[in-house]
Amino acid sequence: MAFDAVIFDFGGVITSSPFEAFNRLEESRGLPRDFIRTINAANPDTNAWALFERAEIDRDTFDTLFAAEAAALGHVLEGRAVLDVLAGAVRPAMVRALDTLKGQGFRLGCITNNVPTGHGAGMARSGDSADEMEQIFGRFEHVIESSKAGVRKPDPRIYQMMCDHLGLTPAACVYLDDLGINCKPAAMLGMHAIKVTSGEQALADLSAAVGLDLLATA
Repeated sequence: MAFDAVIFDFGGVITSSPFEAFNRLEESRGLPRDFIRTINAANPDTNAWALFERAEIDRDTFDTLFAAEAAALGHVLEGRAVLDVLAGAVRPAMVRALDTLKGQGFRLGCITNNVPTGHGAGMARSGDSADEMEQIFGRFEHVIESSKAGVRKPDPRIYQMMCDHLGLTPAACVYLDDLGINCKPAAMLGMHAIKVTSGEQALADLSAAVGLDLLATA
């Protein structure tokens, strides 16, 4: 079927996955692999990460609460250290795909879970990198940030907010995210959801969905 819009997650889609940075931090601290993901998966609606991404706590409170959650699992890890490694590297091929899609008349949106202090995926930058982020975000017709909306993925409301803003039904939209838990509600609403495991895989699946060869410009 024909689609009118493509909606992107940011961290792990437009940029490399923050999980890669988390694993490097874990290795440097002698922590179990995926320890940070384990913390964030526990009580996913009420843990420190969830509260911070909805802007219900500040950075200092996050630092304290996250450290307490880590300690409860038997390890020492402050929340600030996690925030400091969040920003992933931009995937240039994905940015070129944004330009191709826009040039072919597709409407572009972005739904990102981020935190309110400039440390969300794609946000923890300064100088030239900050300018680069602004240019990328400028390609989207509409951006929903969890820290500003007060709701975060996988809450179905955040996807519906995007559709309402674009004036489109979910069925008219493709959605890309690197987390299956975030793809599921999008699919249940009727979006064509693509789980991103790599930049090349994402572009191949998106090419098939929209009928363009996005890999040709990768």
